[in-house]
Amino acid sequence: MSPRHLSLSILALGFVVVGWLVFVRSAFHPPRSISAAPPSATASQTAAPVPPALPRSAAFAPDAQLEALLAATDARANEATLAFKDAAAYRRFLARARAAGLTIIGQIDALRTVRVGYDRITSLRDDRITHAADYANAAANILFRVPENPAKADRADLTQIPLHNTSLAFLGATGDRSTWGRGITIAILDSGVNALDPTFSGRARTLDVGAGNLPGSETSSGHGTGVAALAAGVSSDAPGVAPAANILSVRVTAADGLSDIFTVARGIVAAADAGAQIINISLGGYSTTHVLDAAIDYAATRGALIVAAAGNDQATQLTWPAADARVVSVGAVDAIGQQVTFSNSGPQLQVSAPGYGVQTAWLDQQRVTVNGTSASAPLVAGSVAAVMSADPRLTAAQAWAVLAATTNDAGTPGTDSDYGRGILNLGWAMSRHDPTRIDPAISSHHFDATKNQMDFVIQNRGALPVSGLTLDIATNGFTTTQRLPTLAPGASTVLILPVDQKSLTSDGALIYRTTLHTPIGVNDADPSNNQKSSRLTPPKK
Repeated sequence: MSPRHLSLSILALGFVVVGWLVFVRSAFHPPRSISAAPPSATASQTAAPVPPALPRSAAFAPDAQLEALLAATDARANEATLAFKDAAAYRRFLARARAAGLTIIGQIDALRTVRVGYDRITSLRDDRITHAADYANAAANILFRVPENPAKADRADLTQIPLHNTSLAFLGATGDRSTWGRGITIAILDSGVNALDPTFSGRARTLDVGAGNLPGSETSSGHGTGVAALAAGVSSDAPGVAPAANILSVRVTAADGLSDIFTVARGIVAAADAGAQIINISLGGYSTTHVLDAAIDYAATRGALIVAAAGNDQATQLTWPAADARVVSVGAVDAIGQQVTFSNSGPQLQVSAPGYGVQTAWLDQQRVTVNGTSASAPLVAGSVAAVMSADPRLTAAQAWAVLAATTNDAGTPGTDSDYGRGILNLGWAMSRHDPTRIDPAISSHHFDATKNQMDFVIQNRGALPVSGLTLDIATNGFTTTQRLPTLAPGASTVLILPVDQKSLTSDGALIYRTTLHTPIGVNDADPSNNQKSSRLTPPKK
């Protein structure tokens, strides 16, 4: 059964249960280290494998193969992206392109890559044959899109709970945030940002990579403004995680929301050159080529971290660039931590953040509610900026490692394809140096269909080991209490309860309520996460 058949609720119903059997796993998840490098897998929590990238166009692919890619519907017509082996080969092409019947539309000199147009495919074919030794790669100019708000029908299997203007509280981003992000620049590669919106308080500037500076007047053109506000807005009605961060708006889309892989790559390079430490990309496509590979490498060598939306197609594949292992890919959850039905899943997914019914800025200083992983990504980007500003010694990659090590375990215990490493918990990350913080929590209720069991995940989100915890599990009118092992900081443990399929089928649902109890005298930093309810329904036939 898909995890989508398990939805969290606050219903208070009781049923009859037959036979209580609860197991505590002897091997619990150890704490995730907070280090200067990206977190590594442990024996108990193995990182999900990242599949290889989709096939790229080889420099010397047969003409028929390359020409089929160039003619694909997800690529710009009569265009190609060409990369060259060295600076001399690049200069030779620039000198001969017009005579060869190829029009140079754009250049990324740092990558020795051009975007060309042609009237006849034979012009490109002839140049590749005649000057084969110059070429490093040739590929189609893949279309990238700003995702639309998903249709309500796509979410029919779950009751999703909107966040409205509570996303920051959900992340634990409370108290004085006035200095969060200071000295950090977040680049927003999107539809453009309305820098005059008061939520940016004069901190937004623009960079033109050929698509213009300002957003258009179409409704969809507010996308970039909304994304930027979630990362770094200051207004109470459009707040961002890091209100002291600088915003670098790099418009990469046309008015219809369309972009392409060359323009996005060009934006990445330009943002890195302009000093952006964090690059947010809330758009993408389902193919990739050499130019995006090279741009991601270029950004990494300059210390820029790319954060990207996973996509809104309820797919088991992330969009690019989120699908790249070097990019922080972000999925969406609702106000009670459920994966939003439209949010793409996959082994490449790294983290989840609010993305359902999220309030933000839009065109003409409007305030709107949006759905999508487009909203989730900038919340992560802003969180990276917040961690960096709190500890200026950290690079963007190191700040992300801190956030990855302090996520709320969700879904399947450990890393999984629906939530990645878990749900972003900025409050935990920002208070990680508090030696007195104690915060045991119920992380998730997860139905394991392969074993016909419920997994109840308990996590220590504090800085001290916690002993003496007990968990009450109530369902069908009966309650059992289980003692938990001592949990090291960051560690998790799992209690297992077999599911009574007879009761599930006859009653149509099972309601589970869990309550975590701490020893007397323990000062729990966040007692609100000590209770959780869920509703398990049979799979649809």
